[in-house]
Amino acid sequence: MKFLTLCIIFILAPMVPFESSDTITLQGISYWDENPVSISLENGKITALKPLAPEADRTSLYIAPGLIDIQINGYVGVDFSGPDLTVEGVVKATKALWKAGVTTYFPTIITSDVDRIKKNFAILAEARKNPEIGQSIPGFHLEGPYISPLAGFRGAHLEKYIRKPNWKEFQEIQKAAENGIKLITVAPEIDGAIPFIRKCLESGVIVSLGHHNGSAEEIQRAVDAGAKMGTHLGNGCANEINRHHNPIWPQLSNDAITISIIADGFHLTMEEVRTFYKAKGVENTILVSDALDLAGLPPGEYIRGERKLLLTPDVVKLPKENVLAGAASPISKCVGVVMDYTGCSLKNAVQMASTNPARLFSLDGLGEIEVGKQADLVLFSIKDNQMVIEQTYVGGKLVYNRE
Repeated sequence: MKFLTLCIIFILAPMVPFESSDTITLQGISYWDENPVSISLENGKITALKPLAPEADRTSLYIAPGLIDIQINGYVGVDFSGPDLTVEGVVKATKALWKAGVTTYFPTIITSDVDRIKKNFAILAEARKNPEIGQSIPGFHLEGPYISPLAGFRGAHLEKYIRKPNWKEFQEIQKAAENGIKLITVAPEIDGAIPFIRKCLESGVIVSLGHHNGSAEEIQRAVDAGAKMGTHLGNGCANEINRHHNPIWPQLSNDAITISIIADGFHLTMEEVRTFYKAKGVENTILVSDALDLAGLPPGEYIRGERKLLLTPDVVKLPKENVLAGAASPISKCVGVVMDYTGCSLKNAVQMASTNPARLFSLDGLGEIEVGKQADLVLFSIKDNQMVIEQTYVGGKLVYNRE
């Protein structure tokens, strides 16, 4: 389905919300049924929802809960895994993500030297204490280093830093992160993975299977041990795999696994996205950006650590290997692409980009527009199959206004 039913002429109505004492009232087109609605905010919470008459004076903007991205490696030049990470850089990236409609995210650190991993998690933990942006960072994602060392399956992760799961080492990393790691991506087939997954479950860390070549049996054992997710299904996978025995079918067919997908229009084909969506449905699918720090920067060649990266207007590549290295778009682009590819409604697309991750990670108060929920909201139009963010609210505070 294209956006013929969603493309509404954008009327330049006043962008300043109605205010009465400490109450802010927003008006827009509800994302869940596309009817006009009035939403009242007070003390950072949603205090009232009221339908409006179709003929009421209102903007043509949609209104939805803020987007939640549980896998983002960096933004606007700030690399969460890089050697130069600072608290100021995290603040910069967070404010830039607000402009893209992301009100909540998990900064993601990938496979690297363990000392670098500890150092950067300590910086992220310090950034979470910043009252200006801390509310947008409820936790972190560690992607690796306990993944497959095989070419293709390890993706852009450097082989020399990949290793077997080590619970003591992970506890040290978690200590540096001040217990902020809420999600870890692990390969189920490597030695020690299953007991490691059990320990993660016991400690409250959600385990996602990714960058792996696990068999159906190994994946089932990981699920029995507590794994709940599949990280960017269809990516972090070799280009040539056995048509019957590969890591995609077991994850796709297992109802206990919620998958995340990068629906930026480049990491997966239309047919893959459609198939994944039909198999898992809206309830068990989460959209992620997997954006690199190059996202938001001008296209060109960049040096990152030991490698040269090519940033195109659409995606990041490793030119030497001619493979994808990561995404160049925020999750707001994935919302438009998944609607275009699958024909799903705006409500379902937002559910995959906000409601589902909030529920899976018990982010109470986020991901839905209901009385009593936190007032993390985005107002936007849809143009050329893309969300155009006009306003972003975090905790009832206007943090971005395009006008």
